[in-house]
Formats: sequence, structure tokens, C-alpha cells
Amino acid sequence: MTSASGIGSWPGTDVAEALRIQRELLGDHDEQADGVRGIPSLPELPARGPGGDIIGRTAGLLVDLAVDLQPAGWRFVDRPGRDAARTAAFWGEDLDELAAAFDGYAGPLKVAVAGPFTLAADIWLHRGERAIVDPGATRDLSESLAEGLRTLLVRLTRLVPGAELIVQVDEPSLPAVLDGRLPTASGFGRLRAIDVQDALPALQTVLAAAGEHGTIVHCCAAYPPLPLLRRSGAGGLSVDTTLITPRGWEGLAVAVEDGVRLHAGCVPTAPEAVVDPVAVADHLASAWSRVGMPPAHLDDLVVTPTCGLAGLTPSAAIERQRACLQVAAELVTRSRG
Repeated sequence: MTSASGIGSWPGTDVAEALRIQRELLGDHDEQADGVRGIPSLPELPARGPGGDIIGRTAGLLVDLAVDLQPAGWRFVDRPGRDAARTAAFWGEDLDELAAAFDGYAGPLKVAVAGPFTLAADIWLHRGERAIVDPGATRDLSESLAEGLRTLLVRLTRLVPGAELIVQVDEPSLPAVLDGRLPTASGFGRLRAIDVQDALPALQTVLAAAGEHGTIVHCCAAYPPLPLLRRSGAGGLSVDTTLITPRGWEGLAVAVEDGVRLHAGCVPTAPEAVVDPVAVADHLASAWSRVGMPPAHLDDLVVTPTCGLAGLTPSAAIERQRACLQVAAELVTRSRG
């Protein structure tokens, strides 16, 4: 069944309102009416400030690793401080409101966390360099994140027992890590590239923590490292399909043939964009056809925005999320010939 979902971030600071919208738009969507299943999520609200952003929010899940906010960004520290307490308070509020908004819910429910390489690229060591420069620190971070994710999933299962949980691991920084494009602390150089073979175990460690729950790796770069992502064991790949090259589409086709579900980021998120669901579906179906995929398999796609919606107004974010449902309904029609 074709599905529609979001990516993660949402505008505003009211998590109760954001969750109400997720439940109404996606969780309670009548899939019998148009053949589309909605996949709601626990949204990130970066407008709340530090700890609401994806890095600080995910760092708040780490076990036995504390971070604090410094002028250069998040940094590992010896003991939790005020920033950690604020992040923990956000998580507490989010989970309380989730339990209320999704009381009695049965169906898919997604939660997003930053992946180990995006975290290691954005959290700084005591000595003033990114954690990614230290293989031991990166390994410790991935293991700590895996443990924190396991704890979070236990809590989510208890709060929404009817949910089919899906973990989205966000890795926007992974291409820069693999290509050696991250700047040094001074800004005058670039950090050494990480070999793909060395990157795979850390990503697999975090994905394995999801256990029996569904998993997705999200990378919205123009050239996502598809061979690595396919080998990671994730059940789904979430990419910005408006940026994917013909060669990239071939890599996606290989993944789909291997049983990986494509989360197609095809609904534009730029505030000035005008979204025509029919045109978006036509573009996606054409790219699908060019790589030799049968139209019937469009039925298994998940339609998402190209990226998070935090940069939009609440009304515009709702409009884009509705557009995802409309594009998915168009794909249902095409999949049936």
C-alpha cells in the first residue's frame, strides 16, 4: 500500500498541537478512501531552541555521555548541566503529549534520531575538534546512542502499545564525512575522509538497536552513499528524489529489488514552491519507469516532503503534508494501470 509521511521537523513550539495534527492528518487518515496509509511521527520542534534541534535532541538520548552547548556547538562534557536538563524536559513533555494524543492508536508511528556520523560530525571533543576525528569516540558514541535508542523504544512501546514503531536514522552529514568535506576547527583545512568499510559497523550498531521495529536511513544529500545505505540493513531508504541523478535512481532500483522500501522525498519544502500533486506524481512515476521498475511497484512507495517542514509556517506545513497524501493517491492510480 502506498503511504505518506513526514521527515521529522515541524514549525512552532507547541508539541501537543503538532502531535494533534500528526494524528488527524496521518494517523486517522481513511486509507480505504484512496488506498493511502498515513505514517505519523513524533515531530522535532527546533524552534524551541537548544535541545529541540536534531543534534541536541538526539544527544539527550546518549547513555553515559554528557553534552553541553558551547559557542562552537554541542560538546562532550564530564557531567550533565543545564542544557542536558532542558533537553530531558523536552523529551519528557514530548512523550507525555504523545501518550495523550495517540491514546488508543494502532498503526505505524515513526520517531527520528540523528545517526552516529551526523552526531560525531556535530559534537565536539574536549580538545576542540569534532568527535568524528577520533575512531574510538565515534565507536563509543554509536554504542551509547544504540543503548539510548533501545530505552526510548521501550518507553514508546509502553506509552502507545498499539503502535508499529519505525525508527528513522537521519544522516545528512554522512556524505561529507565519507568525502572528507568537513572543515577542521580552524576552518582552514578538511578532516580526513572516513572509509566506507569503517563507517558501516557504527551505522549497523544503531540500526540493530531497533530490534524487531522498522528502520529507515534518511539522507537528503544530492549524492547519498547508496551502496553503504543498502548494506546497512535498514528496511527503508529516505532520500530527496528531486536531487537524485539517473545513476542514483539505478542504485535505488537495486535497493527496492532487494526489498528495501523507498521513502521518496518528492514534495518540495521551499516556502515559495507551488505544489501540483499530479505533476509531482508524474515526475516520480517517470523516473521510476526509466529504471525499469514496473508501475505496480509504485504501490509500495512512501511519499514524503524533500526535507523537514520547520522552515514553513504551520499552515504551509499542513498544506505540504496534505500534498504528500495527494501525491500518494495519484501513485495508487498509476500503480493500478
